[in-house]
Amino acid sequence: MTTALLDPPIKTPKATLPPIRWTVEQFHRMNSPEIIGPERRLMLIDGQILEREPMNAPHALAVELMTAVLYEKFGIGWRIRAQLPLELGLYLDPFPDFAILKGNARGETDHPNKAALVIEVAETSINFDLTEKAELYATANIPEYWVLDLNTRTLIVLRDPVAMPDNGNAYRTIITLTAGDTVQPLAKPDATINIADLLP
Repeated sequence: MTTALLDPPIKTPKATLPPIRWTVEQFHRMNSPEIIGPERRLMLIDGQILEREPMNAPHALAVELMTAVLYEKFGIGWRIRAQLPLELGLYLDPFPDFAILKGNARGETDHPNKAALVIEVAETSINFDLTEKAELYATANIPEYWVLDLNTRTLIVLRDPVAMPDNGNAYRTIITLTAGDTVQPLAKPDATINIADLLP
């Protein structure tokens, strides 16, 4: 018997298969507590299902505080959607912490596909929220996007979505506010919100 040894050994390349690209409709059918579990928080970005950061106590408290402030400041005639679908395309539902839009939910049959203001509460996801999510919200022409950064206790306000020379999209104006500052939403300029009221 003859044994041949290859020197160096030839490594067979691994076959790579394209990932499944989920549509919003497929994602919504799958994204139920019975299938994924009650504690997992998912979003759909460019057809890929990604898991959001866990809802720890500071994050949950910030969402609770923000909910109370938004209902008080926007009032009747506005929809405050907390951690609910926002269908921005066939393959895109980022499930923002908040989407604020004009109107009344009564009689609606579909998830909204636009908003006047989108807000994310961030700790470990801060880089993702300020890069990938900022670009996708700018691409969807969301006029104003806020990120409440629990690490630095600041509110980052992004406004004026514009097309970039490289065919991407971004926000032209970025303002960082601290606990002693206030902000007036573009959609509700008569409402003044204290940043300290949003922070746990």
